[in-house]
Amino acid sequence: MADRAHLQRLERELVDKGKLIEAGWVGLRLAAVPDNASPVQLEEMRNAFFAGAQHLFSSIMSIMEPGSEPTSNDIARMGYIDAELRDFIDKFELKHFPAKGSA
Repeated sequence: MADRAHLQRLERELVDKGKLIEAGWVGLRLAAVPDNASPVQLEEMRNAFFAGAQHLFSSIMSIMEPGSEPTSNDIARMGYIDAELRDFIDKFELKHFPAKGSA
């Protein structure tokens, strides 16, 4: 069983050490992984999380046009990535979090 306070401290420490992806995994674990998840489940979920991060980063690096300044195509491509991720999180929140306010 994971100690949540320890995981929260670890998340902050990792960001401070330049481990943003690892910190993101810890954050996901805190938010969405049951405390009694098996070691195999944790390893497979971490692998999937890092694979997604690696895919996004390598894709961004390969789709950018040469040069040190972003082009209009670069900005459009980043906009598409932003829109796709915002669409995902909007749908995720609707499915997994209660509505705010009252009707």
